[in-house]
Amino acid sequence: MTSDRPAPDETTLRRAARLSVAPMMDWTDRHCRYFHRLMSREALLYTEMVAAPALVRGGAVHLLDFDPAEQPVAVQLGGSDPGELAKATRAAVAHGYGEVNLNVGCPSDRVQSGAFGAVLMKTPDLVADCVAAMMDAAEGAGGAVVTVKCRIGVDDQAPRDVLPGFLAKVRAAGVNRVTVHARKAWLQGLSPKENRDIPPLDHALVHEMKRAFPDLHLSINGGIETLDQARTHLDAGLDGVMIGRAAYHNPAMLLAVDAALFGRAPSGRTAHDVARAMLPYIEAHVAAGGKVHDVTRHMLGLFAGRPGARAWRRALSAGATAPEAGPDLVIDALARVPEAAPA
Repeated sequence: MTSDRPAPDETTLRRAARLSVAPMMDWTDRHCRYFHRLMSREALLYTEMVAAPALVRGGAVHLLDFDPAEQPVAVQLGGSDPGELAKATRAAVAHGYGEVNLNVGCPSDRVQSGAFGAVLMKTPDLVADCVAAMMDAAEGAGGAVVTVKCRIGVDDQAPRDVLPGFLAKVRAAGVNRVTVHARKAWLQGLSPKENRDIPPLDHALVHEMKRAFPDLHLSINGGIETLDQARTHLDAGLDGVMIGRAAYHNPAMLLAVDAALFGRAPSGRTAHDVARAMLPYIEAHVAAGGKVHDVTRHMLGLFAGRPGARAWRRALSAGATAPEAGPDLVIDALARVPEAAPA
């Protein structure tokens, strides 16, 4: 479906990028994003990576679907062919996205086999060609911001040698907002899971890049698990922080984002309130032929670290696959968790 809500403008997106939830394959689908949006009005949300060939050659435009309530939301594309990425960008803008992000960071085998993702760190000129084509396409389709998410380097590259040149190339091509995952990717010998932990983080290098490229809006990603850590990076001069697994596994942290990082008054909403607010959405999804599990799998961590968290997870997991499962499953699971004060 095409959104009936205007796409956010560049000013709104730059503000929202102060705290963003990372694009995560198999996790940040439209159900997850709707759930996360109930906890933060301000944070920037990202789709899972959508492969440009799937849109252009496979006609899988349904992968771009989102609920207007998710805004501000950005789509991340994967690809390495400028013409194909341009066509995919036009489709994304037509769907209502105000930001189109190019994936230059994913280390998975299936991404490498398509010659995109982190392997593109080795070909900055090609990345520049890709983003230039995407920006031309976005402008022709009505306007959208093109951004990049990259690594500090791959394989035997020396990050301090290659990252400045990479950023200079994409900036020269017209990109003014980049998210840097502060961990090098090893494309051979390490699994995507191992790539999340084994190469050491270099947050200091990302801060150096902000000083070297003060005109670039730079966000940092990788190993950031709390809002206090996020605030430390922002206070030190970075423009944004992107949080991935921590936000997924402990989504209730998002309840405090708007007050902690965007200067809003506390919402007063609790995790229980969020669970109850999901009930109409779940009911509509089931009525349309969907499965409860499609939605509730993203809600398992809602009470992480709280009394009753295990009972909540167990109740949702055990009942979500039953053919008759519906919103009552969440109501029953919620009854097992003691109410708590607002975040």
